[in-house]
Formats: sequence, structure tokens, C-alpha cells
Amino acid sequence: MEGGNASPGPPLGPALGPLGVNVGAVVAKINEATKDFKGMKVPVDVEVDTETKQFTVILKTPTTSALIAKEAGVDKGSGAPGREAKGNISFQTVVKIAKMKINDTYAKSLKGVVKEVLGTCQSMGVTVDSKSPKEVIKEVEKGLYDSILSKEAA
Repeated sequence: MEGGNASPGPPLGPALGPLGVNVGAVVAKINEATKDFKGMKVPVDVEVDTETKQFTVILKTPTTSALIAKEAGVDKGSGAPGREAKGNISFQTVVKIAKMKINDTYAKSLKGVVKEVLGTCQSMGVTVDSKSPKEVIKEVEKGLYDSILSKEAA
């Protein structure tokens, strides 16, 4: 769904209507839950108990690339990553995105998630503190950001 912009039309209405659930209530709940992600696609699951007509809205975090694009102020990544930079974000922003995604990954630490986010930056052609994400990954592996990451992990 687009954040804060769900409607009773397709795909929600036709999927929920036959289940007998109040589609308007579901739409209102989704819009409330996704209001902070205006303009972004947000994965949403709706679980319905067909006997009681009760529903639960489960909000997932947007994709890493969508979060990076929003923070970098671009609509999408570069068509030629590595040769053409499309945007720039700070390392602190990378950490912020990593903290949002930490429960959606198999990485064992914040440092691991940060490296995943940096890899996505590389694929999108988004620089980090005006440096290549590959360079920043090497710096993370050398421990140059350990003091920041240890503070953020706490």
C-alpha cells in the first residue's frame, strides 16, 4: 500500500469484501499505521478471523531501497551505479535505516545490517558522506565506525 493512502478499492476491497469484514475500518487502520510513510510503498498484511470478523493489520517496514531513496530525496536509484551518483546520504542516516530494518534481516548485529544498507546504496548509486559505499564498507570493516555503532546499538 502507499503510506497513508489506502482506499476501499482494489486490491483491498475485492479481497476483504467477501470475508464480511468492515473494509472502511480496515482502510482507516492501515492509513493510521502507515501515515509516517507518506508517498512510500509499505508492505501490509491483514489477517481476518472469518468467524468473528475481527482483523489485525500487520505493518512491515518499506524496502531498504525505498527508505534510501526517500532519505536521499530521489525517486529511484541510478541507471549506472558506480559511474553515476544519484544522491547522497550521511552515515548517520545509514544507521537510522539499519535500525528500522534490523528485525527484517538475518544479520547478527547492527554492524551487519549497516553493511547490508551500504550494499543497497552501492546498487542504487547513492553515495554516503560523498564517498563510495564500497569505501565506507571497508571503513566499517576496519572498525572506523565502531564507536558510533556501539552507541547506537545500546
